[in-house]
Amino acid sequence: MAKESWIDRLSAEPAVAAALAIFIVSAATLAGAWYFQLVVGLPPCPLCLEERIPYHVIIPLSLLLAIAAAVRAPAKLVAVGFAAITIAALGNVVLGSYHAGVEWHWWAGPTDCTGPLTDLHAGGSLLNSLQSIHIVRCDAAAWRFLGISLAGYNALISLALAAIAGFGLSARKPG
Repeated sequence: MAKESWIDRLSAEPAVAAALAIFIVSAATLAGAWYFQLVVGLPPCPLCLEERIPYHVIIPLSLLLAIAAAVRAPAKLVAVGFAAITIAALGNVVLGSYHAGVEWHWWAGPTDCTGPLTDLHAGGSLLNSLQSIHIVRCDAAAWRFLGISLAGYNALISLALAAIAGFGLSARKPG
């Protein structure tokens, strides 16, 4: 009898495969965000930082979910995990789409990164204050590829993660 390969095992366990795919894609996405920040030198805006939060939930949850599905944990537990990932990813689709719309000037963004400077009468030297403050604007895309900004790619990747989680939810056999 031939030894079963890891590909055969993953095809026999679609919930494990879905959870591992979510883990790999989300970890790669967060690593890419850090690459653009630390290596390329594109500082994130406040909305960019908020878009990273769901990945801090999805990454460990998907790894735990892969382990749970591999050891055949109760189907309801695995279903709750995939549902939580789906909700987090769809929330990030909304946030990424909102951010992309702000970049395209379809709607106004948050005032802390798109509005005019306020409270100029707070005292002190205005010139010194302006020279020491660097606000990364949410309404200016720092980088685009094929006309899509990083926020747009985040929305697309999050949509794919939600679809994979939906597949994992539907593929889980009761047991």
